[in-house]
Amino acid sequence: MPIKKDKSGKRWVEMELLVPGTPEQVWQAMATGAGNSAWFTRTEIEEHVGGTIHFDLGAMGSSTGEVTAWEPPLRFGYVERDWSEGAPPVATEITITARSGDRCVMRMVHSLFASSDDWDDQLEGFEGGWPGFFEVLRVYLAHFAGREAATCGAMESVDASESQVWRRLTELFGTAGADFGDGIVARETPERLSGVIERIEQSAKHRYQVLRLAAPGPGVALIGTYRWGESTHASVSLYLYGDDAKRKAAASEPKWRAWLERAVKA
Repeated sequence: MPIKKDKSGKRWVEMELLVPGTPEQVWQAMATGAGNSAWFTRTEIEEHVGGTIHFDLGAMGSSTGEVTAWEPPLRFGYVERDWSEGAPPVATEITITARSGDRCVMRMVHSLFASSDDWDDQLEGFEGGWPGFFEVLRVYLAHFAGREAATCGAMESVDASESQVWRRLTELFGTAGADFGDGIVARETPERLSGVIERIEQSAKHRYQVLRLAAPGPGVALIGTYRWGESTHASVSLYLYGDDAKRKAAASEPKWRAWLERAVKA
């Protein structure tokens, strides 16, 4: 969606997503550290207005903010003041609205105040970065809501075309040419993966696949590529669920980092 603006200088992007689950389940996924860690990235949230929110973004660093709205299970907000050098603070508001059939509409708005369009590309980048994670959120809420979760992953950049890197990645995962609903078995990855393809997106803006895993255990895999500057970035994120998810994630992450570095530069 395009950036919206008003006369006060406010600029914002907004996204809506229909997801399975009750308002309480969606709130847990969006407004708690354990919930965010189950579909996005390792997150810590102090659950009150004025509390700290911290996102561990792995190779991309981290971001810290302050909780500005806490109205369970309907409205959650926070502001990040140091998300980019010299940038105005960016505020995020999430609202959850119940729909029939144990579904909810989740609406997310990122906004900032600026007198110029200097930060419009970054706002558009916020919006563009969410679709793959939102698909993981949908799968999590549909199949794993409330379960113990842990994430691990890897990211690498390479001086090659995105189509080259994407082709290499999907060949190794055994998903090249596959379709939604197809079963897959990946044997050329550092751990044998099996599961079902939940989402495939290939466009000028997005290249990603979401796999619902049965092995090495219940979970979700998100693989993707994107172009940034002169490089192509490849990423693999695994979301593991169950009582031993944290142990498995800790053991898996160094394997995936070493593998991805070799894979994209082969």
